[in-house]
Amino acid sequence: MVLCVNDDLKMGKGKIGAQCAHAAVGSVIMISDDANAEREGVVRRWREACGQAKIVLRVDGGEQGMLDLAQTAFDKGLPVYCVRDAGRTQVAASSLTVVAIGPAVSASVDEVTRGLRLL
Repeated sequence: MVLCVNDDLKMGKGKIGAQCAHAAVGSVIMISDDANAEREGVVRRWREACGQAKIVLRVDGGEQGMLDLAQTAFDKGLPVYCVRDAGRTQVAASSLTVVAIGPAVSASVDEVTRGLRLL
């Protein structure tokens, strides 16, 4: 799973951690609710064999950059989960903070996120 953080928002470390947690949990719940046997198998392998690996990357380009990334991943058939903030602390309400891509086969996720930098 790759967690793509909107670097333009300049969130604090704690805020980024919380938003990434929302994205990771939301993605797994979304896939579990989907009842797609192939995706369930990927989640099981991610959980059992990969130690629930998560990579956190930064995305430049603000909300549009985040939306473009999410659309590219979605078009490739990857699970995509977007987190929008409630706006109670550091960022404006409805700000797109994190896009989770996966869990999925790492080579497929890498095709979409290869150009991004580690946070």
